[in-house]
Amino acid sequence: MSKKKKEFKRLENKVLTLFKKQPTKLMNYKQIASQLEIKDTQGRNNIIRALNQLLSQKQLKSIQRGSYQLNSAKRELYEAQLTILPTGKGAVLIETHEEELLIPKKYLNKGLHQDVVLVSVHRKDKRFEAHVEQIVERSKREYVGVFERQKDFGFVLCRKGNMYTDLFIERTELGDFKDGEKVVVVFKDWEEGREAPNGKIVKSLGVPGASETEIHSILHEYGLPYEFPQNIENAAEKLSKKIDPSEIKKRRDFREVLTFTIDPISAKDFDDALSYQKLENGTIEVGIHIADVSHYVEPNSPLDQEAYERATSVYLVDRVVPMLPEVLSNGLCSLRPNEDKYTFSAVFVLNEKAEVIKEWFGKTIIHSDQRFSYEEVQYLLENKTKKIDSRTSLNGTSYDVTDAIYEAIVTLNKQAKFLRRRRMKMGAISFDRVEVNFNLDEENKPETVFFKTSKDANKLIEEFMLLANKRVAMFIGKQRPPFNFVYRVHDDPDEQKLFNLKQTIANFGYSFNPKGKNVSKEINKLLLDCQGTREQNLIDTLTLRSMSKAEYTTENIGHYGLAFSHYTHFTSPIRRYPDVMVHRLLQSFLEKKKSMEADLLEEACKHASQREQLATKAERDSIKYMQMIFMEDKVGQEFNGVISGVTDRGMYVEIIENKCEGMIRLVDLKHDYFHFDMDNHSIIGERTKKVYQLGDPIRIKVKKVNVVRRFLDFIPVE
Repeated sequence: MSKKKKEFKRLENKVLTLFKKQPTKLMNYKQIASQLEIKDTQGRNNIIRALNQLLSQKQLKSIQRGSYQLNSAKRELYEAQLTILPTGKGAVLIETHEEELLIPKKYLNKGLHQDVVLVSVHRKDKRFEAHVEQIVERSKREYVGVFERQKDFGFVLCRKGNMYTDLFIERTELGDFKDGEKVVVVFKDWEEGREAPNGKIVKSLGVPGASETEIHSILHEYGLPYEFPQNIENAAEKLSKKIDPSEIKKRRDFREVLTFTIDPISAKDFDDALSYQKLENGTIEVGIHIADVSHYVEPNSPLDQEAYERATSVYLVDRVVPMLPEVLSNGLCSLRPNEDKYTFSAVFVLNEKAEVIKEWFGKTIIHSDQRFSYEEVQYLLENKTKKIDSRTSLNGTSYDVTDAIYEAIVTLNKQAKFLRRRRMKMGAISFDRVEVNFNLDEENKPETVFFKTSKDANKLIEEFMLLANKRVAMFIGKQRPPFNFVYRVHDDPDEQKLFNLKQTIANFGYSFNPKGKNVSKEINKLLLDCQGTREQNLIDTLTLRSMSKAEYTTENIGHYGLAFSHYTHFTSPIRRYPDVMVHRLLQSFLEKKKSMEADLLEEACKHASQREQLATKAERDSIKYMQMIFMEDKVGQEFNGVISGVTDRGMYVEIIENKCEGMIRLVDLKHDYFHFDMDNHSIIGERTKKVYQLGDPIRIKVKKVNVVRRFLDFIPVE
């Protein structure tokens, strides 16, 4: 919503509040202006507009010309953002109810996903439901669907997920778009009496099922742009690529200190580096050096506005959609070896047990001595050798690391283990989840599936990044008077969800006390107990779902999952906009300047949290798509699986060897009539009493693969 619309909405609410305080009083616009102390002509005109708006909403009634009164017979309305569920129902969250209120399909009143709507609340038996009364503002989201062209009109078929209607394309909007191609369409209007809204096709994505078509479809579905406007590319190209001697003088110089990066083999942007040097009395100095994106991206510049809107890079299976143009992400801000780079650093003096003796934060310049992959560092640690063999080496040839680098890696690994043990003792949750990855061919099609696990090399980097994020948040968070700042917070888990988790895992023979004094210890024990079992991935997923979502905010409530009282995101400004904000805020504090206004910061935090959630969904969809491609030639083949979900339509089964998930539909269970037992997460045969329960092993055969709609159908092997 624009700033002007927000201001008008606030005025509208103020006017309505006045009438609610005096429900029987007649008032005209002059009396309202007097009570609100509005004296200018523009302000009075806005009051008249607000009165007409409230009248059209039937919140007010007009007793005589120019005089208004609260319409007490009218049910109170609440403004909310509408969510359309996969079932076709709607859902809204309003301030008077803790739980989301469902909206039956017949009361959606043409509301679409993410529209801002006015809803009324109604009691239905023992629960409440909402009805959409009015559309306040249409979302400007894009829809993706298959174009069905007729002679004088067309339809874009996009009923899926959170879209319950197709879009009608008028003759004047048909253009040259071809029948059967996948297109991007936007909402135009919804005429009275019409079953479907009118849409406008803005882009063709190509043939359904093709890799580029489907990946671009995923990005469009979540409103994630994958190309930069030309003016943004031009702005990035114009940035100075030279290291300025006058700028070096403003920074702490680490160019002579041993420094290196550790990243995935496929990484192109290196936004963090570690420096290491031994000090007296057995202490060491560790520098966590982060690309100084804020040096190049100035507040309110076109580059900054683009980065703010994107808020995050998106990591799909076959590509990265960056937050910043490549000139910055892979060039100026990438901490490549043998190049001077501007950085923002957290520098710590640590004793032998990784306890912080001294800390420093500020702008620096570094010169990375070497780039390592996680695999190379893991090889050094596992084999206790300075020689990296050719099979592990980034350049394909074996080589020796220097004594200094080897000592640094071994020492930092030892320190990381101290940091991790301390976190776990404080109650941090240990989610060492198995990640599904694909080996892709030249056409970006998956040849094989492999699973990525976190090893010591990954944990080394993770612990020092966590240390920097934690200490930066503590440094600012403990200042008095308080300094407005961006925190990464994680609330306590929901008690009801934990209780549901307890009931579910009992089916596997695990015990869990959700009301104990140390719930995090109980969770960690559960995660440890199920490691290596067929149900591990399922229990990991169910446990993760019982957790609250981490988010950005100015209100620090700590981070439950990490067991930190203070936490922020400081370490990845190339790919996360909140980190850019944290750099700017930290620098403002160091320069004794004022912080940003809290409400502006909070708005930016909410935006970043929402964009992060969309990016996560797109990433999951890209994995799902690749799984469909991988399974496409396996129709008729049999696999061992585990039942990973049970619904009234059937049961989801995850194949053990490749983690691909499909569904056995109830209609495909031919030998009996089965019904869904929600309380026991099972499906039970009426005649045979055969039970399919969450977590049960099952042998399946692949029945059907639909790449475009991204679903797998299985049937059980009897």
